[in-house]
Amino acid sequence: MDKITPLFTAKATAQGGRNGTTRAEDGTIQATLSVPKAMGGPGKEGASTPEHLFAAGYAACFGGAMDFVASQQKKSAKNAKVTCSVSIGPREGGGFGLSVVLHVEDPSIPTAELQAIANEAHEKICPYSHATRGNVDVKLEVVGG
Repeated sequence: MDKITPLFTAKATAQGGRNGTTRAEDGTIQATLSVPKAMGGPGKEGASTPEHLFAAGYAACFGGAMDFVASQQKKSAKNAKVTCSVSIGPREGGGFGLSVVLHVEDPSIPTAELQAIANEAHEKICPYSHATRGNVDVKLEVVGG
């Protein structure tokens, strides 16, 4: 495992598990959580899941990683739209696991170029991609111009 030199640390506390609440220490994020009905929970309206929070973070981080890669090539991927879908379900080996689909769209960049940028962001830059590698099935879908 690679060691890091921390530049920033986010801290959040959850209480009540998947049917409780979570809040960032600095108050920037607060969420009421509820197990979805599809998983046998109450599915409270307006409530989030840990998967929603992970999807939002991964999408934002991946978009930033793509723009970083593009800027290194004197291009811009600032307008790329990244939609992250996080699924949860039973694992073959027991317990639960996640799978992720990163759908990237940017009509201003040809598909082949956008695919190369997304691949490099996924393989070399995005810390969420590093964290999931070997643990979570992550698929990239790319639609360029």
